Amino acid sequence: MGDYNIAIDGPAGAGKSSVAQQVAKSLHMTYVDTGAMYRALALLALEIQCDLESEEQLVQLLTASTITLKHDEHGQRVIANGKDVTEEIRSQLVSRHASTVAKHPRVRQLMVEKQREMARDGHVVMDGRDIGTRVLPNACCKIFLTASVEERARRRYEQLLAKGEKPSYQEIYQEIQVRDQRDRERAASPLIQADDAILIDTTAFTLEEVVSQIIAHYQQKVGQE
Repeated sequence: MGDYNIAIDGPAGAGKSSVAQQVAKSLHMTYVDTGAMYRALALLALEIQCDLESEEQLVQLLTASTITLKHDEHGQRVIANGKDVTEEIRSQLVSRHASTVAKHPRVRQLMVEKQREMARDGHVVMDGRDIGTRVLPNACCKIFLTASVEERARRRYEQLLAKGEKPSYQEIYQEIQVRDQRDRERAASPLIQADDAILIDTTAFTLEEVVSQIIAHYQQKVGQE
């Protein structure tokens, strides 16, 4: 076993963030949401009307910017160039463009370097799209979460409603399908299940049930060591 990190991967809306936060809290580990880092970059790019298809422009923006993850009693906070953007990066607009930003190889390489640094102490719960396959290939516990497109769209729809937005379920459903295809087909670190990852379909499970499964698997792996 390379370290005591937990890597959680999966498509948009599978419940990675909620599950990872609860697992980290239960095991007294640090939670790292890598998707938030790409969302923050997408937000910065949109604010200055950067060409999201231009890898060069995005690399320049990322190099010139500071994106950090901080933790307080309310959970993880995302800070971009000194500004708390935790809520802004969850908008439907940013969600729509985050996977475009994340498809660029050089952008991903820079992000991976930052993410590995965060996990250097070996006690983090990190979620994303390529954690078990690329960012933390030696993580002792790897989980791949999934759920039906319908269920993932429903969850996102209800999240936006709760925030006071007026989303279209059909638009969300289509956006998730597009994101899935983009994540799986991109040349740089596509979304795939690591060979040694445990697959959990969260469609019919509660958050608590999924968290319990992951903790049990982690404790089993640690016990084996």
